[in-house]
Amino acid sequence: MALLNAGDTAPEFRATTHEGESISLSDLRGSYVLLWFYPKADTPGCTKEGCGLRDRGDEFDKAGVKILGVSFDTVAENRAFAEKFSFPYPLLCDTERDIGVKYGAADSADAKAAKRISYLIDPEGKIAKAFDQVNPEEHPAEVLGAVPEPTS
Repeated sequence: MALLNAGDTAPEFRATTHEGESISLSDLRGSYVLLWFYPKADTPGCTKEGCGLRDRGDEFDKAGVKILGVSFDTVAENRAFAEKFSFPYPLLCDTERDIGVKYGAADSADAKAAKRISYLIDPEGKIAKAFDQVNPEEHPAEVLGAVPEPTS
């Protein structure tokens, strides 16, 4: 499936987190959501990207952005990854590749790993920005730069 585009409705999903809890996109309505797909837990690029998001967590909080990581790893694999690097955000375990296929991070349910892409989803559930070329080191700043300034 092709990548989604800005303005598209973000497909709804429900997934199990690395903590064994269930979460859906609609649970986060009213907030911006960064949905970042990563190929494999505890690999160099994924670790760099995840730690960069973690290290700028206060800025994401201030911008009103909830972070959700998504991979095809199991709960145990993602739990070990999150604990090893103290990730304060949920890692979703898309073992059936359902989210990956809906969002274009996988061409089929047979995909071995997710593509390294991300989406910024607005508070109404629309794609605000699709990131089809992700540099793990630069991505946190790139996402923060794409979040509109709050109007008050």
